[in-house]
Amino acid sequence: MKFRILILSILLAIFAVLGVFYFWTEPVANYPSKGTDIVAFGDSLVEGVGAADGNDFVSLLSQKIGQPIVNLGRAGDTTADGVARIGQLDAYTPKVVLLLLGGNDYLRRISISDTRKNLEILIQNIQARGAVVLLLGVRGGILNDRFAAEFKNLRDTYHTAFVSDVLDGLLGNGQYMADATHPNAVGYRIIAERIYPILREVIK
Repeated sequence: MKFRILILSILLAIFAVLGVFYFWTEPVANYPSKGTDIVAFGDSLVEGVGAADGNDFVSLLSQKIGQPIVNLGRAGDTTADGVARIGQLDAYTPKVVLLLLGGNDYLRRISISDTRKNLEILIQNIQARGAVVLLLGVRGGILNDRFAAEFKNLRDTYHTAFVSDVLDGLLGNGQYMADATHPNAVGYRIIAERIYPILREVIK
């Protein structure tokens, strides 16, 4: 088990280095942002379902960067639900918005085209506010990830900061998951470590 954890830690470090390299070799829209608030917007993964209070990845990231992060996660949300409530950002002056939606679209068999369209609306809305979008990818399938190319295309089209499939290597592993779709405290800590190097750069 210790060997598996060591290997996973090494892989996470490699992914982090690659992520930061991408950030500095491709322009990120609205960077540096003049906003003041860091916001996480999404579904149950953002809300932190599966872990006790303070052990969700948003809280862990807030601790690591030493700044508050507004948590606008709501369990069960699809990308369409996100579009319907994106006005919640009106209460803030967002600097960076971590955007994580799409998993419930897959579970409810919503078409990929509709999922992409809604994510485009969300990204455009957030960027129109002058904020950096930190797009967080999720997997669209167990054996065949139908979302991978879509998220990368969104990154390239809208010049977002980006972390690919945040649940990579966690799904199906009881060591990291509280249930079939939600991480436990250990899993959320891994997600936070994946996101942190990119978030650290875009809040500078």
